[in-house]
Amino acid sequence: MTRLTQVPIVIVCWFAAITPLAAQAQVALVEDVNSKTAGVEFMDYLPVGKQIRLGKQDTLALSYLKSCWHEQITGGTVTIGPEQSNVERGSVERRKVDCDAGKLQLTAEQASQSAGMVVRDLKPATMPAPQIVLFGVSPVFQVKGGGALVIERLDQPGERFELAVAGAPVVRGRFYDLARAGKALVPGGTYRAGAGGRQVVFKIDPAAKPGTSPMIGRLLPPI
Repeated sequence: MTRLTQVPIVIVCWFAAITPLAAQAQVALVEDVNSKTAGVEFMDYLPVGKQIRLGKQDTLALSYLKSCWHEQITGGTVTIGPEQSNVERGSVERRKVDCDAGKLQLTAEQASQSAGMVVRDLKPATMPAPQIVLFGVSPVFQVKGGGALVIERLDQPGERFELAVAGAPVVRGRFYDLARAGKALVPGGTYRAGAGGRQVVFKIDPAAKPGTSPMIGRLLPPI
């Protein structure tokens, strides 16, 4: 075998090796689904390449973590792409929503880097920088297990919540929606949320919307 004939084989092998890794990226979130054939559930994270088959009248709402596209899909076969879906034999309506593009892919380890930091009575100059900006005043928290979820404002003193996760309206065993609990934070405020020894610092955008605005603009990394 000559050197010339070896080159395409090397390229093919290299591409085959990286393709499965790229396909594992979690890029989309199921915000709503009405289907018996989809094989996905509310608040599932979906990887690139995932295929979803919908009946003719089935509906699916997806949000993309990096591109901030929100899609309302009816019927057809849906293939998850890096930034939006490919829909065959169905219809899709897309709109851009406010979200902190890419930050939702933070890992639990990244979200807990500030764990153990004392934040009470800190001056603004020493306050930890927000890891993510939210565009709804009622965040959605990803928590593990029971215990308490503690939310404390950092840029101004006095605002503090301690919420029992056990027995609360937690979706899929880990998603706690502050809107369902009837609570809201202050637009423009910077907060720390902690549970189980892990925590995340976040900021509420000054123009954040009330109520159950799209999850993609209210969802925090795992804590």
